[in-house]
Amino acid sequence: MKRVLFLLGIAFVFNTVIAQNSYIVKTHGATKSNVTIAGEYTGTDSQSDREPDFVADNFKFYSLCDWQEGMKFMVIPERYDLIVNTFIDASTNKEVSNGSLRYKIMIYKGHSLAADGNAHVNFLCQDDNKMYYYQIPNGSFEDYCYGKLGVPTLAYLGDVDIARAKLIGSKVYTKADLYYIDSNTTMDAVEEVTVPKNTEVTVAAVGVGTRSFPVKIIVEDASGNQFFENVAISRTNSGMRDDEFIMDNVRNTFYGAFELAGANMSAPGEYAKYVGRSVHTKYATKMTNKQDKVVSIRKFSNFIIKGIQPNGNTNYVKMTLRSSATGELYTKQVTFVNENVAGDIDGYKEDYYNYLFGSGSVGKKGISKAHWKAIQAGRAVIGMSKSEVSMAKGDADKVVESHNGSVLWAYNDGTVIKFNKSGKVFKVEKH
Repeated sequence: MKRVLFLLGIAFVFNTVIAQNSYIVKTHGATKSNVTIAGEYTGTDSQSDREPDFVADNFKFYSLCDWQEGMKFMVIPERYDLIVNTFIDASTNKEVSNGSLRYKIMIYKGHSLAADGNAHVNFLCQDDNKMYYYQIPNGSFEDYCYGKLGVPTLAYLGDVDIARAKLIGSKVYTKADLYYIDSNTTMDAVEEVTVPKNTEVTVAAVGVGTRSFPVKIIVEDASGNQFFENVAISRTNSGMRDDEFIMDNVRNTFYGAFELAGANMSAPGEYAKYVGRSVHTKYATKMTNKQDKVVSIRKFSNFIIKGIQPNGNTNYVKMTLRSSATGELYTKQVTFVNENVAGDIDGYKEDYYNYLFGSGSVGKKGISKAHWKAIQAGRAVIGMSKSEVSMAKGDADKVVESHNGSVLWAYNDGTVIKFNKSGKVFKVEKH
């Protein structure tokens, strides 16, 4: 009986802390009445003819080297952080449990070099008005700060504040398949919910998520159902490399989870139906990025068509596409007229829209990272299945089946692929 009362007491104290912390928001009855409501996003760069980019225009990435005094963070320990402490009490020089600092707000107060030669990252806790520091594990502050490791447990609140001002009350569209709802029964538990892509929803609340994905965006559909996704926007102190957002964590980027209702570009009547479509590249190609550099795009890269602009009196248009993986914008000259190479700007039929692009997104579910990388490069490697080889190389030009169950696929480019009786590649030759 005493244990039950003790646990209830802890829960009461913990819930009181949450009730007093406006950054903690839940899907059950989330309301936007206590914060400023922003209208639908229409862009911030009215003086420029470039397409506004909600993330780039509003959320700056700060490496630890660039942190400014006064920046606010919240302590959001993960499981590992409950074992290994992050902070030291500056008044006692003793480690403090991350659990005891959970949901407390830390204000950055610069860095210093201690008498023992260790570098410290200093913080004032807004909740208890005490000073704490994080001790750099090895080397100087300058050596450490250039990495993306940052300070463990800390979720950057600057992104949360900006997202609140810019997003609450805005109409957005869902871009992922799965989202979350908070559990009614367990304090930190969440449940997955399936949501149709391109569902129109309204941002009901914005709060703190996790250290890796600091911005928790709660949205509400037309039926009043609320669900959320935690996203990394500026990626300040997220502790994750950029390449970790490309595959499994795409939905934890803003553009992987939501599309702003006011961010779609226009297109002339005959092309308007293409804007907003999900497409993938059927072949490797070249596109131009926002820095006006021509870059290589791999096969089976997923995009959303953002806009189409005619190119004078030619059959070509300038197509603007947003990467579904990274949210980056690219442009490419394409034609909707099949001119069979002769009328192609660069002499390649890949500029023909129906040749280059396929409808919908292509996923890598069930395919290893090594095999997916080879598929995108158009290569077959040992261990691939027949379906994976078909994705990489297309249909074989010649198929030979042997009496022992093995199969040979030959391609006109000289590639010969041999499958064992289990349907796996055991030999790749180039003639």
